[in-house]
Amino acid sequence: MVMVKKRIVIALGGNALGKNLHEQMLAVRETAKAIVDLVEEGHEVVISHGNGPQVGMIQKAMDSLIKNEPQYGKVPLSVCVAMSQGYIGYDLQNALRETLLERSIVKPVSTVITQVIVDEKDKAFENPTKPIGSFMTKEEAQVLMDKGVKVIEDAGRGYRRIVASPKPVDIVEIDTIRTLLDAGQIVIAGGGGGIPVMVRGNRLKGAKAVIDKDFASSTLAQLIDADCLIILTAVEKVAIHFRKPGERWLSDLSINDAKAYMKEGHFAPGSMLPKIEAAVEFAESAKDRFALITLLEKAKEGIAGKTGTVIK
Repeated sequence: MVMVKKRIVIALGGNALGKNLHEQMLAVRETAKAIVDLVEEGHEVVISHGNGPQVGMIQKAMDSLIKNEPQYGKVPLSVCVAMSQGYIGYDLQNALRETLLERSIVKPVSTVITQVIVDEKDKAFENPTKPIGSFMTKEEAQVLMDKGVKVIEDAGRGYRRIVASPKPVDIVEIDTIRTLLDAGQIVIAGGGGGIPVMVRGNRLKGAKAVIDKDFASSTLAQLIDADCLIILTAVEKVAIHFRKPGERWLSDLSINDAKAYMKEGHFAPGSMLPKIEAAVEFAESAKDRFALITLLEKAKEGIAGKTGTVIK
C-alpha cells in the first residue's frame, strides 16, 4: 500500500515532556523518535505541546524571586508561558535534530514563540477552571487562598492553582509557521496553548490565562490546512464506560457519535473531554480532515490505521 503523505499537527501531552527539567531532557529523546518516525514517512509535521507543570514551576520561581528581591517586579503569567515555550522548544529542537541526523535526515527544526489571540469577553475569564503548576497540600493551598489566589482540589491528587482558559480565536504568527512549513522545516509552535493575548488596537496585551493546548492545536491545524490532528495522551484508544462495567475501546468514532458520547458524560472534564472536543472541532472543520487520539509511541501505527481512535 502506498503511504499518502500528510500535513500533521502533533499535540504532545504532559507525559511526553516529564515533570521537571531532568525528566524533560530524558523524555524528549523518546518523543523525538516517535516524531521522526512520521517525518521519515514523508509527512510534514508541526508540533505543539502542553506546559502545565513547566509554567507553574516558572511562575513559582518568579514569585520566589520577587518575594526576596521586589525591585524586579511581578512577572505576568503570559510571560511565564513565553518562557516555557522557549525552554521546552530548546529541548525538543535539540532532541529532534539529533534523532534526524542519526537517521541521515537533514531537516531544520524551528521553535516559534507563538501568541494566540483570545476574546477578552470570553466567559472563561469569569470562571477560572484550568489547573496549572505542581500539586500542593491543603495547608500550602490555604496560604494562597488567603492571598486571593483561586485553588481547587484536583482529582484526589492534591491542590492546584487555577486560571482562566479562554478559547483560541486566531494565531498571530500563523504566516511565519506556514512559511517555515512550506520551506520543509519541522515547526514547534503553540507551546502550552500559546501565549494568550488580547488585541488592543495595534497592541497585543498578555492575558492572565492558559489556553488549553488541544483547542489551540485544533486551531493551528485548521489554519495551516492540516490533514490530520494527532492528540497524544496516556491511553492507546478512547474508551466509553472507562474503568467501569461495559468498558469499550473505540477504533473509529464518527463526529455524531462523539457528540452523543460527550452529551452522555463518558469523557472526564479536564482529561479526555477537551481532547474529544478539539478532535471533533478539527474533524468537522473541512472535508477529509480527521483526528487521531493515541499513545506517543503508537503515532506511526495510528496514522497507518493500525491503532488509536480515529475521529472523522
